[in-house]
Amino acid sequence: MDTEKQTGRFAGAGGTPGGIGTFLLGFVFACTGGWLLTNQVTVTSEYFSSGFMVPVVNFHMHTFGLSLIPFIVGIGFLFFDGKSSTGWLLTIGGLAIILAGILVGLRLYFQPTTLFNTLLMLVLLFGGLGLICRSFKAIPPAPNETAQKDPARS
Repeated sequence: MDTEKQTGRFAGAGGTPGGIGTFLLGFVFACTGGWLLTNQVTVTSEYFSSGFMVPVVNFHMHTFGLSLIPFIVGIGFLFFDGKSSTGWLLTIGGLAIILAGILVGLRLYFQPTTLFNTLLMLVLLFGGLGLICRSFKAIPPAPNETAQKDPARS
């Protein structure tokens, strides 16, 4: 508020004078670059890909089912006593293990594209982020603006 009264200008991004246009342009660039970049990525999963091989029998054992045990035990504790800190700890920990197991099973592939398209995506993304960061910096008024506003100096 004080900045608006002193300079007569609208306070911009981050409360600094100016920077709204720079922020909006950077935001549009960053969103466009981020969308184009993530549009080139294919996400697949392998059904319970984590696991280990039992060497003697040549059997691939999946361990994802074991991650359900803390969750199930925690739910049992919570049904018995809803205020059980052990039950809440096991339930939340079990959910975290399950989520981590799902994320570990994901595979990300960058689809083939031209060098020009890749550079365009990266320039838009990081150029936009740079403009956003720059918009938070105060823009000093031009020298002729100060001379016009302060009649005592003229």
